[in-house]
Amino acid sequence: MPQRSHMADRDSCPLLPTADVFIRPCDISDVKKRGGPNAYLAALTCAQSLWLQALPAQALLQLNHAMSHDFGEKHLPWPMPYQALVWIMTRRHEEGFLGNPVRHFQHLASRMSGHNKNLRIARAWVCFHLAERVLPSEEFPRDQRQIEKEELKIPDTATLFQELMNIISADEIKLIKQLIGEIH
Repeated sequence: MPQRSHMADRDSCPLLPTADVFIRPCDISDVKKRGGPNAYLAALTCAQSLWLQALPAQALLQLNHAMSHDFGEKHLPWPMPYQALVWIMTRRHEEGFLGNPVRHFQHLASRMSGHNKNLRIARAWVCFHLAERVLPSEEFPRDQRQIEKEELKIPDTATLFQELMNIISADEIKLIKQLIGEIH
């Protein structure tokens, strides 16, 4: 069970649910196994808690978990967390290890397996493109070795949007296009 504790002295992400307790990924594992809207909300809340604990890389991983769910046209209590992802990455100079989100999303998209595979691949590529737009390439490069060794073809955004049209809702596509347009 999560413990009440003092969170780090930093602003919470306004694009994620409030978290007034420390939550670790293991605290929500049972909820995540069951899936559904409760697992989605738990992953978003855990991401907020991890952000407040100055663990931005782990917060991004929880956003990945949230995006692995397919709710079709159902209304979600929180939108897909693309904007929260960008918000966290733009605060890369704050306390905590961010890792290399560009490389992370490249690996995630190119090595995906399991349930909702195509949906999760497409969303990972969206996150990859968002990360490349937000983060300086000198500090956060692609994994060029993987690209060359595996002859990896990274989809451009136009190709990606074509693929997404068959997988996700029109509202989610609109949100992504708007966000990419704002960043580019």
